[in-house]
Amino acid sequence: MGQRRSPLDVVELELLAARGWRGTETEPLGQWLLRAGGSGFTSRAHSALAVGDPGRPLPAAVAEVEEWYRARGLRPCVQLPGRQARPADGAFAAAGWARDEDTLVLTVELDDEEPGPRATVQLDPAPDEEWLAAARSHGTPLPAGALPVLTGADRLAFAAVRGDDGAVLAVARGVLTDDWLGITAVTVAEHARRGGLATSLTRALQSWAVDAGARWCYLQVVGSNAPARALYRRMGFIEHHRYHYRRPPAPAPDGGRAG
Repeated sequence: MGQRRSPLDVVELELLAARGWRGTETEPLGQWLLRAGGSGFTSRAHSALAVGDPGRPLPAAVAEVEEWYRARGLRPCVQLPGRQARPADGAFAAAGWARDEDTLVLTVELDDEEPGPRATVQLDPAPDEEWLAAARSHGTPLPAGALPVLTGADRLAFAAVRGDDGAVLAVARGVLTDDWLGITAVTVAEHARRGGLATSLTRALQSWAVDAGARWCYLQVVGSNAPARALYRRMGFIEHHRYHYRRPPAPAPDGGRAG
């Protein structure tokens, strides 16, 4: 597994990743991308991707982002990746939008000599009920609206590891976009952690992707998830860039603004 730097810059990689994890409704705002979907369980498919030029002054763009989500009865959210988003980040901060922690985007070059998975990994083109029941988002079960986001791409693999009793112990989703593999939704049951299952899922999806012609792999991990960061570092992943989200204060119950 190589350590060569990604051939894509921040904007290019974020736009590619957006194609592999889509909102169920999207609309451009200049070069920005407004996204909604998945019942809000996933911020990546339910946020405005602030890359490039929104085509209007930043304060006006902030107001339009907020209005787009409010018109749909949704809480607004914006994703701000890399140094290129600093001006936009300042505009959202000035409007009172609160900042989340950093998420790291990690990449690795693939080759056909990757070691195989240690555990037996089942790969399917669509998630079954057991896969969906095993997957978690921030530690909670997936909502009903998750399925359109999970299946909203053309070349997909849903990986699962089962125990001796047939129960699903770990799952992950792989998506091929051009010659890139994106790995998302990695979940290992609490009682099965520290047994190498996340590594096996990743290796299996990488092997599948290499066979399909992929050259590169990306994934995202929140900055506070030290065990996952250490795992992917051992697997050769390096940091490409970081992003964070901002959200405005929730409206107060009387319809006014929360303080």
